Amino acid sequence: GIFFPLYLFRRRRESDCMTSPLRLLAFALLLAPSLLPAAENQRFTLERPYPVAEIPEPDRSLPVTNVILMIGDGMGIHHLSAAWAANRGRLFIENCPVTGISKTWCADKLVTDSAAAGTAMATGTKTLYHRVAVCPKGNRLDSLVDKAADMGKSTGVIATCELNDATPASFCANNEKRSDAYGIIGDYPRSRADFIFGGGGKYFTQGYRVARTWEEAGALPPGKTLAVTAPGNLPPPSKRGDVFRQAALKALDTLSRNPDGFFLMIEGSNIDKAAHSNNLEEMMEELLDFDRTAGAVLDWASKHPGTLVVITADHNTGAFALTGGSREKGEITARFGSGSHDGVAVPVYAFGAGSGAFTGIYENTAIFSKIMDAFKKGAGKPVR
Repeated sequence: GIFFPLYLFRRRRESDCMTSPLRLLAFALLLAPSLLPAAENQRFTLERPYPVAEIPEPDRSLPVTNVILMIGDGMGIHHLSAAWAANRGRLFIENCPVTGISKTWCADKLVTDSAAAGTAMATGTKTLYHRVAVCPKGNRLDSLVDKAADMGKSTGVIATCELNDATPASFCANNEKRSDAYGIIGDYPRSRADFIFGGGGKYFTQGYRVARTWEEAGALPPGKTLAVTAPGNLPPPSKRGDVFRQAALKALDTLSRNPDGFFLMIEGSNIDKAAHSNNLEEMMEELLDFDRTAGAVLDWASKHPGTLVVITADHNTGAFALTGGSREKGEITARFGSGSHDGVAVPVYAFGAGSGAFTGIYENTAIFSKIMDAFKKGAGKPVR
């Protein structure tokens, strides 16, 4: 118990206790950690699991023509373990035969944010917290969108957040402040992305001709496409429906018409936002929708040899823990330890041509380097 230590503590001069009442409480809690409030367990049950098919990987030794980079914002192995249990022990991501581990720290902090982490993957450079495709010295950086366009490839960016948010901005804009929404949106007309889908329509008020609904976007002919289907972030899957997967498939249909290939970044942005607010149900919705979209992407890649798919995260969010449940019933109990990011390394999954390069433990900047190496090795080599 804590009574004996407290008694001794009170034997000190009365003035000491009067001038520092919080010291007494801190001392008591240090001696009795069991009295600290525990994080609250939350429960989630997936009532209708979705079937997961086995997707055969095509020959990974083929030259790489197309690259699809999927980023689950805030999605660590703990989050994926919860999604796996909820869907009765199956995920589409498990079709990836190659796995690795990515270290997420940024240039000035051990625990990164999405801007610095997105910049690392998009440009191959570790930068300062909150910077978007700008190096620590303040110079603008070219992203994989720019590099792929230089090779004559088509390019695309898909996100479920506002397009001025950190990750899509890292591929389409340059700014020292991720919070400069209008400055970032102002870079989009200069972006070399051919297909852009996301939210943030409230920022696209002048000088743009955009598809404002998915129905409008889906009906657009192949070509330069900007679809901004929500005024802010896209609503959760229970309200937005299947548009994330549809957008991915529309982008693949559009970009793959280029015989020189393409680069496409797809972000499940709102996994992170739900984890920040410790909203288990919404986070699970987003995770499972991300996995279903990954299933559609992997199925497409399986049928198009020469395509590399990389699936990873920018960082972990929420100090999330799977604490119990039943895989057979699709029930999980879990809790969040914080509403912030943490510095734990994240998983990397790879599938298709060139996937073997993604095994091992490496910096998040290596994702850029490995993709660029794959493109360079595949340049001018037709898929047989």
